[in-house]
Amino acid sequence: MGLCSGGLDSILAGLVLRRQGIDVVWISFETPFFDAEKARAAAAQTGIELIVKDITDRYLPMLAAPPAGYGQFVNPCMDCHALMFRIAGEMMEELGADFLFSGEVVGQRPMSQVKPSLRYVEKRSGYDGYILRPLSAKNLPMTPMEEKGLVDRDQLCDFSGRSRKPQMALAKQFGITDYPAPAGGCLLTDAGFAARLKDLMAHRQKWLRRELDLLKYGRHLRLDAGTKLVVGRNKAENEQIARLYDPEADTRIRMNQMAGPLGIIVEYTAGACIRQAAAICAGYSKAAGDQPAEVEVTLPGEDARVISVVPVNPEIASQWMILSCR
Repeated sequence: MGLCSGGLDSILAGLVLRRQGIDVVWISFETPFFDAEKARAAAAQTGIELIVKDITDRYLPMLAAPPAGYGQFVNPCMDCHALMFRIAGEMMEELGADFLFSGEVVGQRPMSQVKPSLRYVEKRSGYDGYILRPLSAKNLPMTPMEEKGLVDRDQLCDFSGRSRKPQMALAKQFGITDYPAPAGGCLLTDAGFAARLKDLMAHRQKWLRRELDLLKYGRHLRLDAGTKLVVGRNKAENEQIARLYDPEADTRIRMNQMAGPLGIIVEYTAGACIRQAAAICAGYSKAAGDQPAEVEVTLPGEDARVISVVPVNPEIASQWMILSCR
């Protein structure tokens, strides 16, 4: 059973084992921070069976306090990999599989794929001795799977470092020509998303799933410790924000009889920021900057009411914007 991101390395790891006659099954995980779309494409291309599992409930406690800490942003890569192998190991036992594998390459990433980090992941996973890395196996100690003859070490690889040329050459041998670029698909490594998540972590102890999904859309402005305003930047984002809006818990703000952004305050508790939030939303609309504008405000569980505000210039509103991590 292999961890599959859908990238070239995980594709090749599966094919290298299948070439030996080993039955291969992939598992790919989903959270609000990454999905399995690339893995689904890889499975369709190779014919390897894929299991997709949402692990959000188990992922969030780890994300809040990863033992190995974060990378450049809020990416707990080492503890993330350990958790994935732990969950995959549990499924390995349920399905009667013999071992786990991944497409990791020694030295490809300077923090999470050096030998000490790989050992950390093995030990923390709870499945030390069951993890094989086919693309770098010859650069790593022999595993019990190889010693038992389940896997032929001579048919495994000795890739290392950041060069992609060996993988590309192997892909050509397998006839694999369609694979994604090596750029990461995890939002936890994105500077803008990381800043929004850090703000959320600083102001709320428990995070709703839709709060995490909202981090992907719109402008995010911190008005006070208990109030964050999310404002759509275009029609598509307005639609996504509307999809995540809960009328029983959130405050909705939109222009009255005029096109403009949709704004929401998640889990809003009564405070002094409603008029400020309405004025900010109006500032991002086509309302005249120096004239009062009518804005529709809907508090949680209540009917909409219209208030009049003077739009706040976006340049002034930028002082409340949650900006990218540096």
